[in-house]
Amino acid sequence: MKRIISIILSAVVCVTAAAQNVRWHDAAELTVIGKPISTAKAFTRIDTAQYKFANRTIDRYAGYSTGLAVLFETDSHVIRTKWTTGPSNSGANMTAIGQKGLDLYIMKDGKWVFAGVGSPDMVKEPFCNHEGTIVADMADGTRQCLLYLPLFDKVDALEIGIEEGAVIRPIDNPFRYNIVVHGSSITHGASAGRPGMTYAARFGRDNGFYCMNLGFSGQCKLQPEYAAYLADIKDVDAFIFDVFSNPKAEEIYDRFDAFVDIVRKAHPDVPMIFLQTERRETRNFSLAREKFESEKQSAAAKVIRERMKSDKDIYFITSEDFLGYEHIATVDGSHPSDLGFTYMLESISPKIRKIFRKYGIR
Repeated sequence: MKRIISIILSAVVCVTAAAQNVRWHDAAELTVIGKPISTAKAFTRIDTAQYKFANRTIDRYAGYSTGLAVLFETDSHVIRTKWTTGPSNSGANMTAIGQKGLDLYIMKDGKWVFAGVGSPDMVKEPFCNHEGTIVADMADGTRQCLLYLPLFDKVDALEIGIEEGAVIRPIDNPFRYNIVVHGSSITHGASAGRPGMTYAARFGRDNGFYCMNLGFSGQCKLQPEYAAYLADIKDVDAFIFDVFSNPKAEEIYDRFDAFVDIVRKAHPDVPMIFLQTERRETRNFSLAREKFESEKQSAAAKVIRERMKSDKDIYFITSEDFLGYEHIATVDGSHPSDLGFTYMLESISPKIRKIFRKYGIR
């Protein structure tokens, strides 16, 4: 027993000593990726001083760090982080790590491999100041790191801690092509377990594509403000749209063509891939939900197929198998779990890659 206590105390002392010998570096001075258009604030995905959405919720979401990641390399044996978010608690259908935490991947044998998470401090309000070790006791050597930021919160400050004597430096963005993904809470990342587990992040990481996440939970309804922002992006190789999950059937009929017109005028030859909204499990036993969701899916299929007659660069991916068939792939009947996103990726990835090849995106 004395030996066990001695070992535990030694470990505590070592961890404390390691924490005291950490040098902190502003992550804003490293490589921040994930923004289609640059912003004044390092960890904000859309600059709301430049782009107004006439909706407080959308403005707040625009200021989130959704889809952003920090790239760097270091020879430190330990990687710590401390970061400041908003004070909100975690949502009912999300993990605190996915909403407010960090998600680290390290390049190994040519692949990005999960290394650890930055767990937010949810013990005492306000839930805005967080600090901890993501990974420690690593072998000697320099590693390339990819650190995803919170999905459903803002990040006002982020520092990365390494041990004294170690080096940290920015690296170039290794992802190729510019793929803009715009959509609902499913794109935004509810209910991914970690920030790097959204379908946009995983599709990009698995294929080496630079996927930028413009998901807006519950607020993606083919608004012209979104289309105007997308039109302003200078360099886009492809769009992936999940824009049929939030709007009612009437809104789809009323807004779809105008939305596409604005984007298409700015990007005349860029492929636009539209995903049909998933078949939500909430409609299994609810006649009202069944009617509402069925009408949405019907409207989406109709407007897309009509538009495809005159636009050879528009594509439609149906969603029959997005959630599998076992009724186990959502957190709340609507939002995919990590298993749900896996099923979704198994369905859409080969279809999207096939479309991409037509445009030389490989």
